[in-house]
Amino acid sequence: MRYVLIATIAAAAFATPAFAQPPESPGGFHVDVVGGYDHPRINGQGADGVAYGLGVGYDASAGRAIFGVEGEVGDSTADRCAIGTVIAGDRLCVNAGRDLYVGGRVGARVGANSLIYVKAGYTNARVGVNYDDGTSATVADFSDHRDLDGVRAGAGAQLGIGSRAYVRTEYRYSNYQDGVQRHQVVAGLGVRF
Repeated sequence: MRYVLIATIAAAAFATPAFAQPPESPGGFHVDVVGGYDHPRINGQGADGVAYGLGVGYDASAGRAIFGVEGEVGDSTADRCAIGTVIAGDRLCVNAGRDLYVGGRVGARVGANSLIYVKAGYTNARVGVNYDDGTSATVADFSDHRDLDGVRAGAGAQLGIGSRAYVRTEYRYSNYQDGVQRHQVVAGLGVRF
């Protein structure tokens, strides 16, 4: 009787339609927490910081290939200040702010629960500028920000841990308008649903 039950379960598993995915499949909805190195550059001048964010997405499997859409909301600690840019004692600071991304990825399963992939999409980053002329509250002081449109491309690897969780690492390059670029190397922890 036990062998009949095992044979029935095995037959049902192999007869499952193609859209049903085993637990170790990289397909389905997922949520990620990411963090890592951030290096934005404006016209050759760069700053180092920590990038962090939260992402969501959906992957579909087709054999060993995956095709996905994803989005991410991130932020950064990268900023750079210069003193004496206009007059002695003034301070000009430029900082990288929130970063929005939406795009897609294409990958291939490597082994039982590993994945390599490439990604590309649209990104929008906020860059802030603060100026203080070094004296108390004058009209020359200002604070402003600008939202910059751009494109992001990247590549990464993902390794399943357990039936639904995974870790990943990824390199990203973003190119925004006005000569702004960004290099990031991040790690992430995710869960599939």
